[in-house]
Amino acid sequence: MNTRIFFITGLLILALGACQQSPSKYVYNEGFVYGTIYHVVYESPQGKDLQEEIQKKLSEYNSMFSTYDKASVISKINNNENVKLTPEFVNCFERAIEISKITGGAFDITAGPLINAWGFGPDDKEKMTQEKVDSLLTFTGYQKIKLENEKVVKENPQMKIDMSAIAKGYTCDLIGNFLAAKGCKNYMIDIGGEIVTKGTNENGKTWGIGISRPEEDAFFAANDYDAVVELPENAMATSGNYRNFYIEDGKKYAHTIDPKTGYPVQHSILSSTVLADNCMTADAYATAFMVLGLEKGIEIAGKVPEISVYFIYADENGENQIYMSDGFEQFLRK
Repeated sequence: MNTRIFFITGLLILALGACQQSPSKYVYNEGFVYGTIYHVVYESPQGKDLQEEIQKKLSEYNSMFSTYDKASVISKINNNENVKLTPEFVNCFERAIEISKITGGAFDITAGPLINAWGFGPDDKEKMTQEKVDSLLTFTGYQKIKLENEKVVKENPQMKIDMSAIAKGYTCDLIGNFLAAKGCKNYMIDIGGEIVTKGTNENGKTWGIGISRPEEDAFFAANDYDAVVELPENAMATSGNYRNFYIEDGKKYAHTIDPKTGYPVQHSILSSTVLADNCMTADAYATAFMVLGLEKGIEIAGKVPEISVYFIYADENGENQIYMSDGFEQFLRK
């Protein structure tokens, strides 16, 4: 009898020892989604690498929102095929329309045909003329689409939607939710510069995220930051025209298209950074402010209490200047 008790006790000791051999640890994952690089860092409670599950989730979201995937939900909508909308797609679509209304159409997911025609989408660049722009504008406008009976209803069947300026941020939110459900209390998710954070990094410090200096060659300079933002539990998105552009006939064309004029924007604002409680919101507003420009961007930002902004713009002498909304400074690393 005593021997049996000793044996069971021994098993318990072994079991406890096994648990102690699998402490939590920080795991670093990276890969590709939406045509860009993602980085996910998290403290895994059992030290387990979750990349296989994360990649599966990302593939699932890519099959909803990617315009480069011909079999995706959004591609089928654009081709006027019958498709079942997922709850995630509906949530993102409804938030996009809401922000379109707030920004007066500066953010508009129906601008896809314009983005493509100017050479910043999945299709080949077209020869752009005023006539071509006017033609595309006839089936552009967030007011011309709606959800009805779980379907996207378009005023014109030629309308195409592009949710890339909100879906990356939303995907960061969804991956954050996934990690939290796995018991991760500390994590950082970065998809193409859209960021979600919670808790602290491996050194026990608040996550520090750099805002790149808006220079065309800054991509190649390590740690070339205009500022560093400390994010204890926030989302951050930055949009800028200083990397994604081309030059044609001596003129520079940037990837931010004004849905109202149909042309790439020509503003003094060089980059817009937005902090919010969720990255879906931050992502969409960062794009909208690049369309709106400095003065209108400041005006709209002041009417949206859920966000804080950091704009880098060029003054009349071509020198970079900073505008920060109230509340942003508290997040800057001193």
